[in-house]
Amino acid sequence: MKIRLARGGTKKRPFYRIVAADSRMARDGRFIEKLGTYNPLLPKDSEERVKMDLDAVKAWLDKGAQPTDRVARMLEAAGVLEKKERNNPNKAVPGKKAQERAEEKAEKAAAAAAPAEEPAEEAAAEETAE
Repeated sequence: MKIRLARGGTKKRPFYRIVAADSRMARDGRFIEKLGTYNPLLPKDSEERVKMDLDAVKAWLDKGAQPTDRVARMLEAAGVLEKKERNNPNKAVPGKKAQERAEEKAEKAAAAAAPAEEPAEEAAAEETAE
């Protein structure tokens, strides 16, 4: 059993239901009970952004339902779950493609800087020789 988000709404206008569902069912498929709603388009300080039936959520948690990461954060904010320390050190590391692009850019910059320095040094040597 999972307590998770089921997406609704139209393209570019998401709206989610917080539901208790069998983990084998599709994201927007069959669910057992609707526990609340989540509207990410509303401001973060709005009371209408996340609405939950906390008694029903607690009942499902007592029955062994596991909340997904996003729902767990909402439950922590509501005070139902205790805050858990999260650590994702790889979050700020760029992906492979971005790292390759950065290396190529650095090589091009180094190659462009090297020839530009050589004529300047030769010109400076000629001026001192005269």
